[in-house]
Amino acid sequence: MRTKIKEMRGDESYLGREVTLKGWVRTVRDQKNFFFIEINDGSTLANFQIIADNSLPHMQTLAAQLTTGASVAVTGEIVKSPGGKQNLEMRATSLSLIGACPPEEYPLQKKKHSFEFLRTIAHLRPRTNTMGAVTRVRNTIAFATHQFFQKKGFYYLQTPIITLSDCEGGGEMFQVTTLKPPVKDPAQDFFGKEAFLTVSGQLNAEIYACALSDVYTFGPTFRAENSNTTRHLAEFWMIEPEMAFADINDNMDMAEKYLKSVFKAVLEECPDEMDLFDAFICPGVKKRLQEVVEKPFEKITYTEAIHHLEKSGKSFAFPVQWGSDLQSEHERYLAEELFKRPVIVRDYPEKIKAFYMRKNEDGRTVAAMDVLVPEVGEIIGGSQREERLEVLSAKMDADGLDKETYWWYLELRKYGTVPHAGFGAGFERLILFATGMENIRDVIPFPRYPGHADF
Repeated sequence: MRTKIKEMRGDESYLGREVTLKGWVRTVRDQKNFFFIEINDGSTLANFQIIADNSLPHMQTLAAQLTTGASVAVTGEIVKSPGGKQNLEMRATSLSLIGACPPEEYPLQKKKHSFEFLRTIAHLRPRTNTMGAVTRVRNTIAFATHQFFQKKGFYYLQTPIITLSDCEGGGEMFQVTTLKPPVKDPAQDFFGKEAFLTVSGQLNAEIYACALSDVYTFGPTFRAENSNTTRHLAEFWMIEPEMAFADINDNMDMAEKYLKSVFKAVLEECPDEMDLFDAFICPGVKKRLQEVVEKPFEKITYTEAIHHLEKSGKSFAFPVQWGSDLQSEHERYLAEELFKRPVIVRDYPEKIKAFYMRKNEDGRTVAAMDVLVPEVGEIIGGSQREERLEVLSAKMDADGLDKETYWWYLELRKYGTVPHAGFGAGFERLILFATGMENIRDVIPFPRYPGHADF
């Protein structure tokens, strides 16, 4: 049974014990009578040092095959390390090669590689320090997400990936079809109607919130818009809680508590990874994350946001005017320059928001809210849902929506309607903010974007 490097590293209770480690060779230094071999099994950022004496069985033959990328199994005694880089190391009693790695062909040699290049070898890039660290942070945020909502009494809901109704648009949706030309009749298709990959699990989550009070989804969603930016993907993951008997204020409070909770988990559980990001990717990212955890979020209305932007004295690429949606440059100004902390903007103009958002008493805004953070902009979007049947029906008529498609959505308001609210958090944007990485394509294992669906 192998021991993971993470569970043993720094734990002096392992001193004198014989363990077996398995992993991939990172470096080998030939010291004539013995070798220093550093291996990594992916469980932690740090490598583990092995001292292998020339007298080990078959060592002379193995030495030539211990190249970067090769996989090995090593058994030996854990001893105190005299070096300053680690406090423990292993004196090997046996070493075997599991998988050789031709050094002249292996693309991950000991040099700096661009993230663009690493995307072309997505099957190997997790072996790099940065991508391994991103993956461990991703895992921590995912686990912390489930912990947060489970402790709050939410039920985890798996909503459909295939849908027959659009939630809020997002360009032309990905169509799911079994039809082959020249057949075009949707009635002959697999589901008997046009079907698409979902852009959100929200509408389905509302069904269960209106029965179980508090639920959340955590799954893949899709946007078929042709966005070649550092903030957009065609396939990404969303966390979408939905709460019954809740209003916009409850929604804002839950969003703030959620972000503080998951980022606190990253700081506590991924210290080595955060040191790497702070030193080599985004200096100051640890402090930025700590401030999110410790400081209260700023809360303003959309109208107040427009006022701040108008008097900022800055020249924005997109004009600032009441009634237009906030662009990334506007969002980042508010979070990075003006308030220097996360900002929750609420009460957006009805005309720029989705049909399901609750109409405010002023008749021109809806109870929508966005959470904006420095460097990224919008990281969460949500709203109180329109629970009044007659108001929702009128909004759907105004938007030209087919009520027959949404008959069940309307019936939720007919049979025991309740105020309810929820939000969507882009999982990859959470990772982008936590790590300081610049491109969203580098925080998801296998990025899908226009022209690219490899691996």
